[in-house]
Amino acid sequence: MSIRIGLYSEDRTLQPILSFSLGTDFEVLLESDHDEMNDVVAADECDVMILDLNSTRSSLRERMEVSRHLIASGIPAVILADDALRTPAMELVREGAYGHCRRPPSIRDLKTMLRRAHETYVLKKQLQEAQDRLEMEANGCDRIIGTSPQMRQVYQLVESVTNLSNSVLVTGESGTGKELIARAVHNLGNRAGKPFVAVSCGAIPETLIESELFGHEKGAFTGTAGAREGLFEQAGDGTIFLDEIGELSLYTQVKLLRVLQQREFNRLGGNKLIPLRARLIFATHQDLGQMVAQGKFRQDLYYRINVLRIHAPALQERSEDIPQIASHFLRQYAQSYQKQIRTIEPSAMSMLQSYAWPGNVRELENVIQRAIIVANGDTISQDDLPQMIREESVVDISDYQPAGSFERQLRDYKVKLAATAVREHNGNKTLAARSLCISRAYLHRLIRLAEPGGFFEELGQEIETA
Repeated sequence: MSIRIGLYSEDRTLQPILSFSLGTDFEVLLESDHDEMNDVVAADECDVMILDLNSTRSSLRERMEVSRHLIASGIPAVILADDALRTPAMELVREGAYGHCRRPPSIRDLKTMLRRAHETYVLKKQLQEAQDRLEMEANGCDRIIGTSPQMRQVYQLVESVTNLSNSVLVTGESGTGKELIARAVHNLGNRAGKPFVAVSCGAIPETLIESELFGHEKGAFTGTAGAREGLFEQAGDGTIFLDEIGELSLYTQVKLLRVLQQREFNRLGGNKLIPLRARLIFATHQDLGQMVAQGKFRQDLYYRINVLRIHAPALQERSEDIPQIASHFLRQYAQSYQKQIRTIEPSAMSMLQSYAWPGNVRELENVIQRAIIVANGDTISQDDLPQMIREESVVDISDYQPAGSFERQLRDYKVKLAATAVREHNGNKTLAARSLCISRAYLHRLIRLAEPGGFFEELGQEIETA
């Protein structure tokens, strides 16, 4: 099967030349009108696009805007431009185009680039189809999204504990998906199909928490009309998930510790011992070790629950997962609001990756949902994002003059390199780190090293060292 090429160019002599030169493995369709090219893309009539920046009729600015819009469709694009337009061509590559080919092109190089772009597109579509199938089959586990090293470690830990009966402690900031990890442990193990009971320890009043967890007998306290099963009983042979375990009082912690040690409990006001059959998974955003030192959390309970531990990384620590997560929410809420929004513009995606995300995945979900509501076209643009994200994506960097000892000057020189990289990438810290061949975490540490009042002071206050 031939690879279908959508050629967007004002040069009508280019289509027959490329059709002849590329051979029968490629089918070249020429469009010189923006709307007609949009129709080709919308109808999925091309596998790869060639976007010709050279023009005699329209301005470079117009060609760049059209190219950005077409690149946002998700179909791989190869930018064709002569040497005079190499800089804007490379700008489009940084914004999401697959590659740049010199005009007039080397046919061999162009063939190779088109084939690789098509292979990449096919693999991405296959991956998306596989993820869509998982969304239908995985009982909610599919919402744990990401392929970063941090998330691969989470997947490995989840897989290693699924069929065990030991308690699991899930830690991480608010909004990182701790309950999703707990559900994955449940659904992927031998307790799948059994009850999964989620309890927010901070949402239940202290006077009712014992009754909620363990149940009560008739007359146990004023107002009880009859006996009631607690959540531990309702969980049966399934899983009980205690979220925000650090919110429990010391008194309730003692009761919980006894249940974990004895694997049995009794209802409030009753004497009959009931065996605990459910598996317990705990979660917290707090530092339990520090709470132990402060006397706010029992040390013996901490050691009892902190045997198998899974850390949910903050979104800022895995910014490479943001495009995949944002696309997931885009599909979900576009369908929910019945809007034909299919993509996020590369410049808008760059802003999303540069933002610090103090609210983590939950905040990203809220931002995408809001953007879908306010967007007018078929893509999410920079203007559809909240002002706080647009403002943070651009970092104002002034010159920095190193001074002092050799070690101090060496440190300052590294900071200056980091500053230059961030400036050249318009505030995108992920791309800046990649250009320096360093990790994003190390870039953050360089930001932290900046002197008070320097060009990174404000940014450094907003970013925690990864």
